[in-house]
Amino acid sequence: MTTGVRTWRAAVVLAVLLACLAGSLQAQTRAWLDRDQIALGETTTLNVETDEAVAVPDWSGLTRDFELSGHTSRRQVEIRNGRQIERALFGVALRPRREGRLTVPPLQVGGARTDALSLTVGPAPVRSARDGAAAFVEAELETDMPYVQQAVGYTLRLHYAVPLVSGQLEQPEPEGASLQRIGNDITYSREFDGRRYNVVERRFLLVPERSGPLTIPGARFEGRGAGGGFFDDLFDRGPRQLSANGPATALSVRAMPGTAPQPWLPLRNLDLRWLDQPERGRAGAATTLTLEATFDGAVGTQLPEISLPAPDGAQVFAEPPQYDERFDEGRPRVRMTRRFSIVPRAAGSLHVAGPRVGWWDVRAGAARTSAAPDLHLAIDSGDGDATDGDADTQTVATAPGLPAARGADGEVSRVWPWLAALFALLWLATSVVAWHGLRRARAGARGLVAAVPGAAPVPRSRSGGPSLATVLQTGDPAEVDAALRALVDPPAADLEALRRVLGDAGQRDALVQWQRARWGGGDLAAARAALRQAFRAGARVAGPATPEDEAVLPPLYPRR
Repeated sequence: MTTGVRTWRAAVVLAVLLACLAGSLQAQTRAWLDRDQIALGETTTLNVETDEAVAVPDWSGLTRDFELSGHTSRRQVEIRNGRQIERALFGVALRPRREGRLTVPPLQVGGARTDALSLTVGPAPVRSARDGAAAFVEAELETDMPYVQQAVGYTLRLHYAVPLVSGQLEQPEPEGASLQRIGNDITYSREFDGRRYNVVERRFLLVPERSGPLTIPGARFEGRGAGGGFFDDLFDRGPRQLSANGPATALSVRAMPGTAPQPWLPLRNLDLRWLDQPERGRAGAATTLTLEATFDGAVGTQLPEISLPAPDGAQVFAEPPQYDERFDEGRPRVRMTRRFSIVPRAAGSLHVAGPRVGWWDVRAGAARTSAAPDLHLAIDSGDGDATDGDADTQTVATAPGLPAARGADGEVSRVWPWLAALFALLWLATSVVAWHGLRRARAGARGLVAAVPGAAPVPRSRSGGPSLATVLQTGDPAEVDAALRALVDPPAADLEALRRVLGDAGQRDALVQWQRARWGGGDLAAARAALRQAFRAGARVAGPATPEDEAVLPPLYPRR
């Protein structure tokens, strides 16, 4: 009996020893989070420990839901049961990309695999100057109840109380609306509760695409600030990490009313007026009228074409409209000017009806109509006025320096053949000059394209629109933007995207000058000239270009 008990005890001890030995021989790998509940914008550290030799965790499965930073590693050697065991500890900071309950997937570490972990991510905390924050973000929206397709101003303000070494301000795009950055950042300073803050103001244009609830995600700032306090300087502390989260903004987008004028044009205000109001004119001669329209709450791409109906007894010739777009008082505004030339056919009184534009008042929620005042012109007789009312003997505008074709019927019949022959010769000479100019332009195009190694040929516009040279000459700023984006294939989403792919510093500088002139009140004419000079040979994109076809298009302008 005693011998049996001793034998049984020995077997148990031997089994325990063997189990411990097997456990010590088997590799152990585990993972854990230092915090499993955090707020959006914060980080948690994922730790991975393993005793597998030269094994490194595969972090690739984390990048979908997390931003990774701050990689660390440490190795230690210990003696266990007479054996030397090397253990490694790896760490990485995880910043969640969204709120909710997230899963940290299993990670492969050599031949072992960790268990999945759960992480709860709450809303991002919003801090202000009253919280004593070294940096915080404010968001301001023109209105929280816009109409669908209404242009709404959205402004971000980053406040920071310490000098910045580096930083990045990001604004996620909302779903169901387009959000486009407008112009360049504005910097200034403000004081809150006796503390001075530097401010970076960034402006956006928001255009809701559908009615219903809409949320603009809060902006995020990450940066490094230089120590600015006494103790920071005393102890030679280096840059410290700064972060700030802006508030999310909720909107309720209203649908287009059934009684709204068409085309749909939601505005805060619209003024139409004549810059010049002539009282007299001359038959057969052009009288110029200049119309000014100021749209409060719109951009150039949203505006309808404003035309001038031809009055009885006159012809109307319109020049392309010119646009001056600005961002004032937190919203977009457009000043449009257009010149009209009226040529009366006969002397008398001429009534010119002012153009009328229907629009929707977003503040009053009512349909409006704006109109320029009617004009009444007294038309004097021209040099070639008809006296018998016959349509075949109406006024003829003669060219400067040529004898006037008037007098008896016999004199008119003798003068007209000479005039016709002279105009035919002028037309023929102009055609010959234009043909030679076109040949030189094509030759210059081939020389310019061959002289730029690696430069991408100017792509054909998918929309079949006018070239950049034509748009720079006659188009409005919105059309210039569209032509610039179409210079690359596929077309750039906006001018910022185009600037990033350009490989030529001069073209990037011209693009920045154009944006500053358009939205910051600069010289649009000089900016157009800079674009014309920079892109005369097409866009030079970074990296090898892949043309859609073998034909090389001529440059925007020939070599001089």
